[in-house]
Amino acid sequence: MVKDDFTAFLGSGTEYRGQLTFKGTVRIDCRFTGDITSDGKLILGKEARLEGTVAVKELVVHGSLTGEALVSRRTILHQEAKVTGTLTTPALIMEEGSLLQGELRMGKEAEDNLGDGAARLSRTDHAMPIIDDSIKQ
Repeated sequence: MVKDDFTAFLGSGTEYRGQLTFKGTVRIDCRFTGDITSDGKLILGKEARLEGTVAVKELVVHGSLTGEALVSRRTILHQEAKVTGTLTTPALIMEEGSLLQGELRMGKEAEDNLGDGAARLSRTDHAMPIIDDSIKQ
């Protein structure tokens, strides 16, 4: 995917606070504090520092995320990724070197929760083990 394929690109050296709602794919390479809701794909670049709540279809992390994330399709944590907080996702792919510190919730419920966005993040789901051999890419 090239830069032109993004709905929006928030570059390094900038800082955003507030709410972001989008369709398509957004890449963030900056500091973002607030809530992000989408039925699309969110990519956090290596320089990204996100603090807040996230409710998206797909999440790809290279940088850091602190807070709560509800992902309806899958989450990919690359080697440099650092996630601290609560992650709810039906599928998780973690590269060696990535860090997930907090609570992981997996299961069918995670696929069904996108409709209500960030409000559903605090909902109690069934806790599942971090490693699930049945997950396929």
